[in-house]
Amino acid sequence: MTLRIHNTLSRAIETFTPIEPNHVRMYVCGITIYDLCHVGHARMMVAWDLIYRWLRTLGYRVTYVRNVTDIDDKIIRRALERNISLRALTDEMITAMHTDLDALGIARPTHEPRATEFVPQMLSMIGKLEQNGLAYRSTNGDVNFAVRKFPGYGKLSGKSIDELRSGERVAVLDGKDDPLDFVLWKAAKPEEPVDAKYESEYGAGRPGWHIECSAMACALLGEQFDLHGGGADLQFPHHDNEIAQSEGANGKPPARVWGHNGLLNVDHVKMSKSLGNFFTIREVMQRYDGETIRFFMIRTHYRSPFNFSDANLDDARGSLRRLYTALDGLDMAESEIDWAQPQAAAFRAAMNDDFNTPVAVAVLFELAGEVNRTRSLESATLLKSLAGTLGLLQQTPRTYLQAGNVLDETSIAERIEARATAKKTKDFALADQIRQDLLAQGIVLQDSPQGTTWMKA
Repeated sequence: MTLRIHNTLSRAIETFTPIEPNHVRMYVCGITIYDLCHVGHARMMVAWDLIYRWLRTLGYRVTYVRNVTDIDDKIIRRALERNISLRALTDEMITAMHTDLDALGIARPTHEPRATEFVPQMLSMIGKLEQNGLAYRSTNGDVNFAVRKFPGYGKLSGKSIDELRSGERVAVLDGKDDPLDFVLWKAAKPEEPVDAKYESEYGAGRPGWHIECSAMACALLGEQFDLHGGGADLQFPHHDNEIAQSEGANGKPPARVWGHNGLLNVDHVKMSKSLGNFFTIREVMQRYDGETIRFFMIRTHYRSPFNFSDANLDDARGSLRRLYTALDGLDMAESEIDWAQPQAAAFRAAMNDDFNTPVAVAVLFELAGEVNRTRSLESATLLKSLAGTLGLLQQTPRTYLQAGNVLDETSIAERIEARATAKKTKDFALADQIRQDLLAQGIVLQDSPQGTTWMKA
């Protein structure tokens, strides 16, 4: 079965054929790096790491670019608050990001460009847009993109100009000819630090956010590449603006396929720093290991939004333990995957169907059940190898199981509370699973009208 991917632009699942045979060029919008990464960021990073790994499993050479935005209003404000340079702040946060992502088993991309390293390329693209009549200099020193002069603006998100106008707020235009126009080059302000200003023919300033990705993608992957990814919240305006800039400057669409991962929510609301409803990766890792967090995210389809909760993380941890338990005590050797084997073929078919991890994970549990029944080394090796394509089950079973065996009274109480919540919401399958997971760790629950108590088995 050939690989098929959902293309946001066409709103259909399409057969994936790279421009250059056996070579996939992929760009994913990374993080604006002014603070520690939260688990919403992890959701995006894990989703595209999964896709990166599967493309390589299929034998493709992959050039993967995931940028870092290191010049931005929020970065400037945070650096001023801390009385340090922008570079000192972003260096610190990039180091922290790498530590967090390494703990989640996220592979480094081929290229991780910083926006500040590509300002000349951004200025060159702005110059092309100006020459093509799509950019203009405003009275306040900014350079803006003229949205109405680009035919088909909003084609990725499906938003029309008329729809956007009907929903716009009346506000000061900040030198724009049209409220929908967006900034390509922001003129420097007197109060901004020196290291936030770059010289150009437009005067001192810095690039707008949208032009950064267009220029970096073009510089590292060419004017047209295979796959552009990011979170669903970037479809509009960021990715619509990228299309307008890149196509306006180069005369061709930048990416043939656009993919978007579903968002991680808290109480069905997007997790974000601006809303204040976020948890940093480091905060969550005080209670859950990196592989549990990764598994929690992988077992949901990459395009589906889902809720973050301790109960769901507890369930993921228990499920992951069951997979490791199946492998415990077996001496497995490294082995190439025989894709003709029925379970391997089912796993591959699922992953080739727009990276359908829920079905692929179900295959892993089918194999785990077989290993538990037969103690077959062949099945165990296949289980470990297939899971490895998802970045899972690569620790020795004893190491993982022993690390997760220490439960203090606070952790037990939290799991009992999570079970009580699951029962109140009539999620009886999850409630039963929490009981079973505790039992597997030697903790017996006893329910009574007065509540739930526990004892060691």
